[in-house]
Parts: sequence; structure tokens; C-alpha cells
Amino acid sequence: MCRKYGSEYTLEAKREAMGRTAVGSAEAVINKCNLPITVDQFIDEIEAMYAAVFEEYIEFLPGAEKLVDHLKQSNIPIAIATSSKNSTFKLKSKHHGKFFELFHHIVRGSDDPDVKNGKPAPDIFLIAANRFESPPKDMKSVLVFEDSANGVKAGIAAGMQVVWIPAECTDTSTANATLILPSLEKFDPTLFSLPPYQ
Repeated sequence: MCRKYGSEYTLEAKREAMGRTAVGSAEAVINKCNLPITVDQFIDEIEAMYAAVFEEYIEFLPGAEKLVDHLKQSNIPIAIATSSKNSTFKLKSKHHGKFFELFHHIVRGSDDPDVKNGKPAPDIFLIAANRFESPPKDMKSVLVFEDSANGVKAGIAAGMQVVWIPAECTDTSTANATLILPSLEKFDPTLFSLPPYQ
């Protein structure tokens, strides 16, 4: 997309765009890469490319399936709070239907009318927490798993604990997570008063 307009998708642009809503990501890339197009034009063009990009099977992060299965079997309420649009989320998750049925609900920040501000604002996590049948009384009891600095900032702003598994391009000095891990495989549930893996 950037090459089409004589630019390059930089690491700085990627860091700025990660975790944001579709509009926020578009604004970040347009600004960081000096693209001569509008946000709506960017979104229309990038979404036209997604079907090909997400056609292939998308692998889970190592340790993700084990963690989600463990939390579900332990009756820990779990949800997803993603900045993705409905259409993009469907493409990304189409090969993993059974896995996503394990979650109580999924908040898709780019399309959810209740999410007024995208990450790094706390809206998406507060909304996700409050959609449980028994919402948490104290947000400090909520544990967020994130891969982006904007997501970490949003979780912390929501008053939650955040485990950060940073994407390879991420500068971990840009946000203060509760815990930073190189992989979900390294996560120890007992550190957060959750049942141990069996």
C-alpha cells in the first residue's frame, strides 16, 4: 500500500498503528508514511487487500490455545477486546471457529458503537469487562494479554493488570506493563492467583 504511493511502511508507522482502531491505524500510517490519501481511502484500499492477506491459515501465538483452554476449564470468564473491524476479524479467525466459541464475548473496537475512543484509551477494556454476566467489581482483578504498546497503555489506563507479549517490532520502553514475557508459553497463572496448569 505504501509503495503504491511512493513511500515505505516503517517500523515507526507499524508501532504507532498497532492496537488502534481501523481509523486510528489509518491515521497513524498516513501521517508517519506521508501518504497523499484520506483515511476513508486508506481503509477502503487496505481492506480490499485483506482477503488475499488473510486467506492462509493464521497460526496462534505459541501458548495461546493452552492458556485459553486452561482458563475456560477453570471457569475463569474470558473475552476478547480487539481493535479490528468485524470484517477483518472474520477473515483472521475463519479457520478457528471452535476456539473463539470459548470466549464469553468479543468486542470489536472499530465497529462497536460503545467504543468511543480506541486504544490507548481504556474504553474497549472497560466495555469488555462490563459485558460479563457478573462484571468485575474491581478492575485490578482483570488480566489483559496484549501485544501492542497502545493496548498495554489502554489496559493500564483501565486500572487492569497487563501481561505484555510484545510483537517483535515493539519497543517495550514505551509502556509499563505489569509483566513482560517473550512468549505466552512462559506465562505462570499462579502469579495472578489463577489455578496452576495441570
